Amino acid sequence: MAVPRFHCPAALDASAVGSEFVLPDAVAHHALRVLRVAQGERVTLFTGGGGEFAATLIKAGKREAVVHIDGFDPVERESALAVTLVQGIAASDAMDHAVRRAVELGAAAIQPVLTARSARMPDGERGDKRHAHWRQVVVAACEQCGRNRIPDLRDMTTLGRWLEQRTGEAQRWVLSPHADLAIAQARAPHGALDLLVGPEGGFAPDEVALAQAAGVTAVRLGPRVLRTETAALAALAAINALWGDFR
Repeated sequence: MAVPRFHCPAALDASAVGSEFVLPDAVAHHALRVLRVAQGERVTLFTGGGGEFAATLIKAGKREAVVHIDGFDPVERESALAVTLVQGIAASDAMDHAVRRAVELGAAAIQPVLTARSARMPDGERGDKRHAHWRQVVVAACEQCGRNRIPDLRDMTTLGRWLEQRTGEAQRWVLSPHADLAIAQARAPHGALDLLVGPEGGFAPDEVALAQAAGVTAVRLGPRVLRTETAALAALAAINALWGDFR
């Protein structure tokens, strides 16, 4: 049975080895009430800043959970390719799926973008809650897949603003089933890569042209039209297989 992993964004570092640590309330609830971790069982904690802590649950009360920090492992599981998934905002389940799989497949960052055919993004507090939910999806995916660094979930922006705000030397690709260039024929990414994926319903015709005019390379995955969450997963898997850590 896999050892449960929990994100603890607390002041933990290698000096904590050998000491006791009170789990944050939300983590304690998840460990004790959801996963039913029992006293004496092992858990893994990570802060999101790199490395992970081996720990043992030594106290399981109604309102408090205490672990003993047994050791620290500086293990890294990040991809050498810094891929940012630039995801057209999709409906709830599809967006969650795309975000979750992007984290599992090693994306360094996720940039939600509003396009012509995007699902509606609420304003104000409801919009903040939606973004917070995606953040929870990111963290949960890290807990599941073993990543010890939390990918950057950026604030929502429009496609137009994203195209204008290019920084650094990152290559930029847009997925299009009508592109002449297959993804395997694209120039191998070195360093940063921005991968632009359309929402449910795809891009409006002028959006791909606008992206290409801004220097974004259009690539295709194959002869079939994929759902947005499938396209993100397939492209990231292909990138890993061709140039990343699947080799």
